[in-house]
Amino acid sequence: MTVFTDLNLDKKVLKAIAETGYDSPTPIQEGAIPPALEGKDVLGIAQTGTGKTAAFTLPMITLLGRGRARARMPRSLVLAPTRELAAQVAENFDTYAKYTKLTKALLIGGTSFKEQDLLIDKGVDVLIATPGRLLDHFERGKLILSDVKVMVVDEADRMLDMGFIPDIEEIFKKTPFTRQTLFFSATMAPEIERITNTFLSAPVKIEVARAATTNENIKQGVVMFKGSRRDRADSEKRKLLRALIDAEGDACTNAIIFCNRKSDVDIVAKSLKKYGYDAGAIHGDLDQSVRTRTLDGFRDNKLRFLVASDVAARGLDIPAVSHVFNFDVPSHAEDYVHRIGRTGRAGRSGVAIMICNPRDEKNLADVERLVNREIPRLDDLSGKADDGAPATEEAPAEKPKRSRSRKPKNEAKPAPEPQEAAEPASVPESPQPAEAAEDKPKREPRQRGGRNRGGNRDGGGRHEKIVGMGEDTPAFIALSFDERTKV
Repeated sequence: MTVFTDLNLDKKVLKAIAETGYDSPTPIQEGAIPPALEGKDVLGIAQTGTGKTAAFTLPMITLLGRGRARARMPRSLVLAPTRELAAQVAENFDTYAKYTKLTKALLIGGTSFKEQDLLIDKGVDVLIATPGRLLDHFERGKLILSDVKVMVVDEADRMLDMGFIPDIEEIFKKTPFTRQTLFFSATMAPEIERITNTFLSAPVKIEVARAATTNENIKQGVVMFKGSRRDRADSEKRKLLRALIDAEGDACTNAIIFCNRKSDVDIVAKSLKKYGYDAGAIHGDLDQSVRTRTLDGFRDNKLRFLVASDVAARGLDIPAVSHVFNFDVPSHAEDYVHRIGRTGRAGRSGVAIMICNPRDEKNLADVERLVNREIPRLDDLSGKADDGAPATEEAPAEKPKRSRSRKPKNEAKPAPEPQEAAEPASVPESPQPAEAAEDKPKREPRQRGGRNRGGNRDGGGRHEKIVGMGEDTPAFIALSFDERTKV
């Protein structure tokens, strides 16, 4: 079995590694460190959580052991897609370089330009940055990249997802052609492959796992969820999340809960707090100080649940995460691999549970196609609605639909009973005039013959015989008929 002492690393680096408690390198470290120490370009492909950060940090510290940085001219450059990942690389550098005299600077958004400029002006051996902030310093004339000897691109596929590829290409063009490049990614999209073919020179390809594979020690599952009603679906989904957490019991020591939208991150975190769960939110719209404070609280076990957008899906080294809950099926299948990679790290076991709405079934199919396996279906523990919604799933009784008319549209009026011609009614005995006056405001509008197949005004059948003038006879006409009968 290979140990770190077999990899020709600097003795000061080996001493720092020994203090961390690690003896043997991971497969990606074992494959990448030797060619990196020889000055070759390296293309590393490995799933998240396999130790990629140390795979480039350890040889970089060894290579930079000789030499000295000049003002505004860093000797090495590490590009990371998010502030959190860049900060984590800086922490790794501090851990493994503590017995050396190498200096570093961290250039990320949310912090002061002035403080970063002061560090750069002193000269740094290692510059760790996000692409946007690095270009900001360069365009302000505060940074010169002509002395970069080692350039590292970490989580390149995430760079692609976040739209940083044009920035990466621009930065490559500003560095010397003779630089050494260490390029790491979990997946190899066509655009990533194009960049490696353009900017890497005969790289040594290290692929320790098939691209986009998931860790075998992570127990995966998905709950197929459908809300009882559209206006209750969101609250029912949050209740399902709480039921899944409760079902895991004490085994769920802590968890990261991923949402696709930043707005949902805040809503889910607030809902969990409302029901007594210790939760905090982290996403790209929060101030860096808030993000750092929340992340530190989760790492120090002061916070049990971290509700996050994909800003926390890549590269965060929190070894003891027991569970990952995907509140949403990720829109990009590759993100599923990185999300669940937050658990089951460093040989530990983990659990990853996902909630799938009917509208997300296509994304679920994409995930299963990418990981080349069917994710087991779990029971729906959702129960009923929450957040003030009724506790039953019974659908409310439908209200009767209102009609414009007081009677059914096609219902025919009853035909008037025939009167006997031999016995004409007298005025006192005839109720017609009074009834006609009372019924006049309530009667239906007359239907045209074209709208009634019978063709007659009062809606009778085609062959019905009409006697007299019906109940619509005006009172004065009835009176004149009565007067004639007296003659």
